[in-house]
Amino acid sequence: MTAKSSASGVSNSEPAPGSRVLVAENLTRTFGTGAQRVIAVNGVSLEVCAGDFLALVGRSGSGKTTLLNLLAGLDQPTGGRVYFEGRDLAGFSERDLLELRRHKIGFIFQSFGLIPLLSAYENVELPLHISGVSWRERRRRALETLELVGLGPRSGHRPYELSGGEQQRVAIARALVTGPDVLFADEPTGELDSITGLSIATILRDIALERGVTVVVATHDLSLAAMSSRKVEISDGSIAG
Repeated sequence: MTAKSSASGVSNSEPAPGSRVLVAENLTRTFGTGAQRVIAVNGVSLEVCAGDFLALVGRSGSGKTTLLNLLAGLDQPTGGRVYFEGRDLAGFSERDLLELRRHKIGFIFQSFGLIPLLSAYENVELPLHISGVSWRERRRRALETLELVGLGPRSGHRPYELSGGEQQRVAIARALVTGPDVLFADEPTGELDSITGLSIATILRDIALERGVTVVVATHDLSLAAMSSRKVEISDGSIAG
């Protein structure tokens, strides 16, 4: 399939199964200077292929969340490179990065990040509304994605009317509704009990297996990590072993 590019230059084609979606080369991120300098990510190199379910595992403070943010283009490295579908993120303009976040990546936060006054449906529909998608198409895609995560009957409920697990499902649906190539998740089960966390892990696994979406999670949840197709342990900012 021939790649098509948007006006910003971000490719609209889907990556071929097994192709390299993300490549990190000698990635480093430091904070502070002098005696206060902290090396959060230290010389990390890795590859992520289309359809992978990759778990970045490690203790709190190990650097896995910082690495996740670098891979997603939410933060800039102090040294090294991140390539998204073959293109160096350092060469992305602000418009390119905006297009990337709207169309190519989805991000799930530990704290859910839902808008309290909006229903589940409205929270999921919002990214499509911002992108200028028609009302009819927004409705179709939002309801379809809520059904995918098992929340079709709860689409009219606001976040405070939903359990923690249901709120996280809404967050997953919101991240998926734009049809991203890569779904990033930062401790997606961190605020959930073990049974609810297992259900969220199962959804993420199925998204990778059945829909071919590349999933990258930062987690210290061993049950979630066990469902991944690949694990990379991060310790003191570096890949362990």
